[in-house]
Amino acid sequence: MEGAARVFAGEYNSATLLVPGSEAHSPAWVVTPGGAWCRLLYLAGALTETGGSGDVLHCRLADPTGAFDLVIGGHRSAIAEIFRKIPVPSFVTVSGAAQCYQKNGSTVVTVRPDHVQQVDRRIRDSLVLQTAENTISRLDALLHVIDGNSRDERALATIRHYAITKERLREHLTMVERAVQGIQPVVSGPVVLIDIRVLVMEMMRAETGPRGIAVQEIIDRAGARGITPDAALAAIESLIQDDECYQPQKGYVRPL
Repeated sequence: MEGAARVFAGEYNSATLLVPGSEAHSPAWVVTPGGAWCRLLYLAGALTETGGSGDVLHCRLADPTGAFDLVIGGHRSAIAEIFRKIPVPSFVTVSGAAQCYQKNGSTVVTVRPDHVQQVDRRIRDSLVLQTAENTISRLDALLHVIDGNSRDERALATIRHYAITKERLREHLTMVERAVQGIQPVVSGPVVLIDIRVLVMEMMRAETGPRGIAVQEIIDRAGARGITPDAALAAIESLIQDDECYQPQKGYVRPL
């Protein structure tokens, strides 16, 4: 039975290689620059946005490296309804199918979810670490091919398509290191979290509209200051729990 690939959004969103399945009517593989061959995916992160467009539900799942675009068709109303009931923001795990297509001359990658479960930060952090380990193993396999110590066909196809060099492998490794650093405030987190809470509250108070400020807007602004999406979401959750702010509607927050 085929296992689900575990990849970071920063790697998955850079994918441009689609390899047809070897059997008739089998789904194609979405191949990432880090060597992941994806048909089924198992993801962990924060659900930051849900919104409809006709009979299609679009969601965003943020991890420490970026965000996955989740797309649910109208005929899959059961899974769409589950997503709509999950508060935004929330930590979740998602399994689903990798999707890749061309649009306006560019490659677009999305995920078609088939299962979602709300989890706590501890589980999310554990799965981020597992994804980091899997990613490092794939990078190591690519390095073996570059050094001439392996002839793995999938690794060779990845290297040829993306022109992978040791320098590019180091860039991917740096992304993994940043992802792991983002879950380490367990030890010194309280001090960091207080600073982020103050920053987030300032953003909320600066928005005077009836809806407040979009959660995604806070994440984007915090990211410009070097704060990871998970750290920003943790600050928002903490402020909601402490009754410092509330959600006037899904995906928005306002100070009380």
